[in-house]
Amino acid sequence: MSRGRLRVLLGAAPGVGKTFTMLEEGRRLRLAGKDVVVALVETHGREGTAEMLDGFEIVPRTVSEHRGVLLDEMDVDAVLARHPEIALVDELAHTNAPGGRNAKRWQDVAELLEAGIDVHSTVNIQHIESLNDVVQQITGVPQRETIPDAVLRGADQIEVIDLAPQALRDRLAEGQVYPATRIDAALSNYFRLGNLTALRELALLWLADEVDSSLQKYRAEHGIDAKWEARERVVVALTGGPEGDVLLRRGARIAARSAGGELLAVHVTSHDGLRAAHPEALARQRALVEQLGGSYHQVIGSDVPTALVDFARASNASQLVIGVSRRSRLLALLSGPGIGQTVIRESGDIDVHIVAHSHAGLRFALPRLTGGITRRRRVAGFAIALVVGPLLTWLLSATSSIESMASDVLAFQLLVVVVAMVGGFWPAMFAAVLSGLSLDFFFVAPLYTITIAHPLHLVALALFMVVAALVSLVVDQAAKRSRIAARAASESELLATIAGGVLRGEDALQALVSRTREAFGLNGVRLLAGEEVLYSDGEPADAEHTTLLPVGERAVLELSGRDLEASDRRLLAVIVVQIEATLEHNALTATANEIGPLAETDRVRSALLAAVGHDLRRPLAAATAAVTSLQSHGISLSAGDRETLLATASESLDALAALVTNLLDVSRVQAGVLAVTLTDVDIDDLLPPALDELALHPGAISIELPLDLPAVRADEVLLQRVIVNLIANAVRYSPEGKPPALSASEFGGAVQLRVTDHGPGVPSDRKDEMFVPFQRLGDTDNLTGIGLGLALAKGFVEGMGGTLEADDTPGGGLTMVVTLPASTTPTENSAE
Repeated sequence: MSRGRLRVLLGAAPGVGKTFTMLEEGRRLRLAGKDVVVALVETHGREGTAEMLDGFEIVPRTVSEHRGVLLDEMDVDAVLARHPEIALVDELAHTNAPGGRNAKRWQDVAELLEAGIDVHSTVNIQHIESLNDVVQQITGVPQRETIPDAVLRGADQIEVIDLAPQALRDRLAEGQVYPATRIDAALSNYFRLGNLTALRELALLWLADEVDSSLQKYRAEHGIDAKWEARERVVVALTGGPEGDVLLRRGARIAARSAGGELLAVHVTSHDGLRAAHPEALARQRALVEQLGGSYHQVIGSDVPTALVDFARASNASQLVIGVSRRSRLLALLSGPGIGQTVIRESGDIDVHIVAHSHAGLRFALPRLTGGITRRRRVAGFAIALVVGPLLTWLLSATSSIESMASDVLAFQLLVVVVAMVGGFWPAMFAAVLSGLSLDFFFVAPLYTITIAHPLHLVALALFMVVAALVSLVVDQAAKRSRIAARAASESELLATIAGGVLRGEDALQALVSRTREAFGLNGVRLLAGEEVLYSDGEPADAEHTTLLPVGERAVLELSGRDLEASDRRLLAVIVVQIEATLEHNALTATANEIGPLAETDRVRSALLAAVGHDLRRPLAAATAAVTSLQSHGISLSAGDRETLLATASESLDALAALVTNLLDVSRVQAGVLAVTLTDVDIDDLLPPALDELALHPGAISIELPLDLPAVRADEVLLQRVIVNLIANAVRYSPEGKPPALSASEFGGAVQLRVTDHGPGVPSDRKDEMFVPFQRLGDTDNLTGIGLGLALAKGFVEGMGGTLEADDTPGGGLTMVVTLPASTTPTENSAE
C-alpha cells in the first residue's frame, strides 16, 4: 500500500481562511467523485465555516474527561476503519488531550498517511517550531503548540493562504473571526497591523525558502548541473585585491536589473591556507557586500577556477563576475592561461563577466627567487660551499682514479643539493660553479688546469647549475609557504583572541589595544584623539621607536617598542579598520544619547508655550470679564446676576488652577522629576471616584471588566486623572444613542484599559499629533483638534511605566488603549 499524500494550507495568522479553503477544496473533490470525509474541523463559532460543512460526511469524535472537563478529539481508529480517499484534518499543530494514543495531532495524521489516506490539513506560521521564538518576539505571545519543521517540510504540498493585513483586520472587526467580546482586545494586541505584516512576510519567506530547498533537492536527485534561471543569482569572485570594490558594485548593478536578483561574493582560500590575500581589503569588501544587500562566502580549494565554477553551480548562479588579471603580459606569457580563461572554459552555460579595472596588468616584477630563505640560511649555504667544497676535494683527490670519476661527480652533485637545501638559489649557484671548476682542475686531464676540452664537460657544468637552480627553487617555495602558514596562523590567533575578548564582555577598544600590544611584542600601545589618551596598554611611548597609524579622522594609534615590518603593517591595517568602526559606532551612540533628552526637553517647552497661549486664555478671559463686570459702576446688577458672575469667575479660576497644575505635572513627568508612587491599584476601586468626578448621568458609558482582572502597578491619583481625561474625551465625541465603552483585559503580563467611542475618529496621518498639546485648527472649535487632556494622559501613563496608544474602533470611532504592568500580587477577585 502506497503512503498517503499530505497537503498543508499555511497561514500567517488565524482568520486568513485556511479552514474555509480546505473545505472548499474538499467540496470540489467530492463533486469530482473523490471519497472525502471530515475527520476533524474546528469552526470556532464562525458561521461561514459551519455552513461549508453541510453535505460532508463527518467522522464522530472521541470524547474524554480531563480534570472535570470534557475534551473531544479526532477518532483515529474510526477514520482508519472508514478509510476514505481523503481526510480533512484541521489544526495540524494541535496538542491532544492527555491520555490519548498520540500527544500531537500531527502524529495522528502520520498514522493516516501510513494507512494510505490522503490528508488535507492547516497550520499557522506561529506554530512552526523553528520560528517560535521569532513569532514571540514579534507578537509578545509565546506559542505552546508547535510542529517540528521536518514534519511540515515532509508534506507533499504546502500552500500559503494569503490575506492582506488590513483585510484581515476588517474581517476581524466585522465579527467573522472572533466573538464581539474579543474583537477589541485582538485588534489591539495580536492583530496589530505591524504584527500581521511581519507574520505575513515570515510565512512568505519560509515558503520561498522551502521552494528553494525543494528545487535544490530535485536538481541533486536528478543530477542536474545546468543553471535554472528561476532567480538571477550573481556570483562575484574576490581575490582580496583592490579591484574587489569595482567588481562588487558591477555585480550589484547586474543583480538589480532583475526583480529578486541575489548577490553573492566568494573568496577562495587554498587547502593549506597559504594563498596570500589582503585581510584589510577583504574586511572592507565584506562590509560593502552587506551594504549592497548581498552575502559573503569563503570556500576552500586548491584550484581557484574549479572552486569558483563549483560554487556558482551549487548556488544555481546565472552570472559570474571576475576581474581582469593583474599579471603583466610577460608573466602571463610565461605562466600560461590565467584564472579568467580557465573559468570561461569550465563555466558552461553560466555567463562570465570579465571586468576591467585600474589595477589590471600592473605586476611587472618577476617572481622573487629567495623570498622564503632568510639571510642567515644564505650565509650558511655559502659557508658550507666554501668549507665543505675544499674538504671534499681533498678527500676525493687522495683516492682518485679513472674508475672513481662517476662517484666523484655524484659527490660534488650531492654537495650542490645540500647547499641548495640550506642556502637557496645563489649559494647553490656558487657551489655548482665551484664544484664544476674543482672537478675540471683536480680530476679531469690535463690536471691542475682549467680547460674545457670537450663539449660534454660544458654540458656537465650546465647540468650542475640546472640541478642547483631547481632544488633551490623548491626549497625557496617551501620556506616561503612555511612562513606564510606561520604568519596566517598568528594572524588568525590574534583576530580570534580579540574577538574572544569582546565576547567575554571586555571593552571593544581596550581589547583591541591590549591584544595588539601582546601580539606584536610592543612596549606600549595608545589610542590618541589629539592630545587626549583614549585607551592605552603597556609602558609610555618610546620616542625612538614609535609608529603612528591614523585611525580615520578621529584618532591615531601609537605603537612603541620596535620598528614594524611590512607584514606587521598589513595585519595592523585590519585592526585599524576595526578600531575606526568601533569609534564611529561609539560616536553615533553618544550623539543619539545627547539628542534624545534635548529633543524631549524642546517638545515639553513647546507644549508649555502652546498651553499658555491657548487653554489658559479662555478661563482667564472669562474670569477677567466677570470681575470687570462686578467692578463696573455704570451697570446695575441684580443679586442673581452678581451671583452668576461670581460663579463664572470662581469656575474659571478653578479651571485655570487645574490647567496650571496639569501643565506643571506634565513638565515634571517629561523631565523625570514628578513624584510617581507605584502601588497595586485595583481598577474596580478606582472607577467609582473617577465617574463621580465626571458627574455622568446613568447610561452615559458602558463598563465591562472581567472578574479575574488583576491589579495594575500604577499611581492611583495619576491613573484616575488619566481615566477621567479619556472618558471625558470619549463622551464629548460620541453621538447620541452610542455611548462610549470602557473595557479591560489581561495580555502578556500587562493589563489593557480600552476607552472606545463611535465618533468621527481621527485620520491615520493625524494620530501622531493627538498627543501633542493643542494641535487645533481654531481656538474655539474643539471638534477639529485634540486638547491638553491626551497630552496629560500620555505623560502620566508613561511616567508610570506604561503606554497610551490610539486605534480605530471597529465600525468607526476611536479607541484609546492604556497598557500598564500587571501586579504580581494576586488580587482578591483572582484569589476567589
